[in-house]
Order: sequence, then C-alpha cells, then structure tokens
Amino acid sequence: MSKIMPAVGLAVLVGSMPVALAKDPHQGSQRQETIQPDQMRANKMIGSRVYDLQNRNIGKVRDLIINRQGNIDSVIVDVCSFLAMGGKNVAVKPSDFKTDNNRLTLDVTKEQLQQKADYNLRDRDTGAGTSASPVHGGKIGAGR
Repeated sequence: MSKIMPAVGLAVLVGSMPVALAKDPHQGSQRQETIQPDQMRANKMIGSRVYDLQNRNIGKVRDLIINRQGNIDSVIVDVCSFLAMGGKNVAVKPSDFKTDNNRLTLDVTKEQLQQKADYNLRDRDTGAGTSASPVHGGKIGAGR
C-alpha cells in the first residue's frame, strides 16, 4: 500500500502540470519560433554599448520603456557617464537603432545625443512592483 500511494500522488501531480509537446516538423500548423537576425533579446540589450556610424562608443543602454500594449516606446541611453557619474539619460526611439551581430548602432553622434532632453527614470509613481493593481485593487494573493 505504501508503494502505491507515492505512485498515485506522482501521477496526479504530473497530470496537473502543463505539458510541452514536441513539434512535428511535418505538421503545417505548428512551427518552432526562434529569434530572428533583426531582433535582440531585452536582457542582451540592457547594458549593451551603443556605437555611432564611425564605430565610436557613444553610450550604454540603461533601460527600456514599455507601454501598456507591451511595445517598447523608448530605449534609455546613458550618455557620457564615467563610473556611473556625470551621465545623462536620453530617450531614443527603438526604430532609430540598427542591430547587426548583437551590436547596437545609431546614426547620431554623442554630441547630438547630449543635446536631447534628460530622461528622468526616478518617478516613484510609475513602473511595476509596488503600486496597487488597477484590475484587482490590491497585491497578489490579497483577500484569497
């Protein structure tokens, strides 16, 4: 009896877990999605150096600003900082970037980026993490 119970418990646990099915390459409706040459993963983009067309380092990607629809509105580039001091954050449209071989290039100079308005990332009333949910009005798990 004691050997049957763990097996039954395992079967119930496995039966309740989502199952990832292998995709048959011969099925027309299913295909494996992969990252494309003109795409870049967000975790590779944040922290990446940004270069101008003359191959000069002009900044570093500090953050991505995402709208409610899940699209990237702005890429925040830290221009001219040295050891995280004295820099300026500027917003750049994602469409302004060229990506080849996981390298970010802009068709502007460092001086042109420095002329843009400073982008403040320190608004405590925006972003994810601490505000109440607009859907449920509370934190995850509250009231359950």
